[in-house]
Amino acid sequence: MKKALMYGAGNIGRGFIGQLFYMSGYETAFVDVNTEVVSRLNADRSYPIYITRGDRYEEFRVKHVSGVNGRDTAAVAAAIADADIAATAVGVNVLRFIAEPFAAGVALRRERGVSSPLNVIICENMIGADSYFAGLVKEHLSDGDKEYFDAYIGLVEPSIGRMVPATPPELSQGNPLAVCVEEYCELPVDRAAFKGEIPEIANMIPFSPFGFFIERKLFLHNMSHAMTAYLGALKGYTYVWEAARDPEIQLPVLRALIESALALSAEHSVPFSEIYWHVEDLLLRFKNKLLGDTVERVGRDTKRKLGEYDRLVGAAKLCYKHGIIPTHICAGIAAGYMFDSDDSSRGVVNFVKNNGLDAAMAQYSAIVDSGCDLAMTIRHAYSLLSQYKGGSFYDIIAELQKR
Repeated sequence: MKKALMYGAGNIGRGFIGQLFYMSGYETAFVDVNTEVVSRLNADRSYPIYITRGDRYEEFRVKHVSGVNGRDTAAVAAAIADADIAATAVGVNVLRFIAEPFAAGVALRRERGVSSPLNVIICENMIGADSYFAGLVKEHLSDGDKEYFDAYIGLVEPSIGRMVPATPPELSQGNPLAVCVEEYCELPVDRAAFKGEIPEIANMIPFSPFGFFIERKLFLHNMSHAMTAYLGALKGYTYVWEAARDPEIQLPVLRALIESALALSAEHSVPFSEIYWHVEDLLLRFKNKLLGDTVERVGRDTKRKLGEYDRLVGAAKLCYKHGIIPTHICAGIAAGYMFDSDDSSRGVVNFVKNNGLDAAMAQYSAIVDSGCDLAMTIRHAYSLLSQYKGGSFYDIIAELQKR
């Protein structure tokens, strides 16, 4: 049986990529530092995925799996050396910690004379994660190993669209491997990044040029998901599905999506009609009650999510690049600056209180000209949202559109 390596046995690793590897006929070794998860993988050799189908869950069992202790460099290197395909889903901040054991695996492949390419799908929420990880790994490689890496290791960026929230207790009780997922299960990947023949992976869609898919995920899915959470927090909702089903929130989110979709269409010469179906699909998926995704989880870490190139500000700047006024996206940015459900976001809110919104936009969003249209639109939206006391969002939307 073909062998796959999944670096990271978290929600995306188990709930998405691990499923696709199994569906494609691979035996998958999961590398993780969670010893309970690793032990259970080795004991059970399978785990359940609960796919939401309407108002019910359908169990899908992923088989032919094992666990590798991420702190055992020799074991990790051996698993990498044996792999026919690999992926990472550890979080951007953890990539630097896995670089050295991954480099050991590359060196072992070269030592063994493995001449078949190893393509690694880098499932991290960061544009340019492939080149970033390559730089980290090469710090631990000899000159000869670097040449081998460049020749035989393909780092492939995907667009991860499947939502995998925390698994409800009633499903996870008794099995820490259980994971709850939505039905959506497509994996667009960068065709040009593969070394050698592209492997056949179920539901994988190789595409080139890939920039469109990266920005579609960030500026449509991530942008609207965060905006739904931020507006939902203002109205006191706990779950994203509650906010997504509120017409007063759905309307500005839809308009923000249209603004971003128009910009993406102009940037990548993709017909707007081909993008709009994804807009409609996202709005429907956000309403999925069984996912149980919370406003706090989706909105947290605004210090990162309000960044210059991230989901909200990046989408707004792309709009301005193409002459589109991102009024509703700016409302989402303003709501983000008011979100305070976690330590990172509370730090941003406190910065605004102590230094003002203009200073915060310069600090976190690299919007340094307080007189630019983008800054003024965000400031106007922030002023309107700050006055919200439980009335109608429609009035705020109407006021926003007067500018």
